[in-house]
Amino acid sequence: MGAKQQRQHRIGQLLEEHRITSQAQLVELLADLGAKVNGSTVSRDLEELGAIKVRIPGGETAYAIPEMPTEQVAPEDHLRRVLGDWVVEVDRSGDLVVLRTPPGSAHVVASALDRAGVDGVIGTVAGDDTMLVVAHTRLGAKVAQHIKDLAGLS
Repeated sequence: MGAKQQRQHRIGQLLEEHRITSQAQLVELLADLGAKVNGSTVSRDLEELGAIKVRIPGGETAYAIPEMPTEQVAPEDHLRRVLGDWVVEVDRSGDLVVLRTPPGSAHVVASALDRAGVDGVIGTVAGDDTMLVVAHTRLGAKVAQHIKDLAGLS
C-alpha cells in the first residue's frame, strides 16, 4: 500500500473514532500519528474518500464518510456509538422501522446499519433526517427494539 493509500486509510479510521470538525484538527491528528501533511493534501484526501460534513448533536458539523466497503463489518460497539450519537427517535409500522436523526445525518446511520449486518434487516433507505429500515417479515418489532436498545432509547 502506498503512502497516499495508507494516509487515506488512517483518515477513514480517524473519522470513525473521533468527531473531526475541521481539516486543521485532522492535520493535527495525522501529525500525532507521524504523517506530516498540509491542509490542501487533507482536503484532497477527504474529497477522494467522499467525506462530507454532517450536522452532529449540538449543532456543530463533523466529517463523515457515508459509505465504506460492505465487506468491512462494523463491530457492535461502533454501531452502538453511531446509533447513540445520531438516532433521536425510533418508530415502527409493521416490518418498516423509521429512524429520525438530526438534519443531514440519516445517511451516516443507514451506512452503519448496512455495514453492521444486523439480524432481520433487509436494507435501509436514507433521506435527510429520516431513514427507513426494512425488516424481514414479522421481525419489525424485534429490529425496532434492538435499534432502540443500541441507541439508548429504550
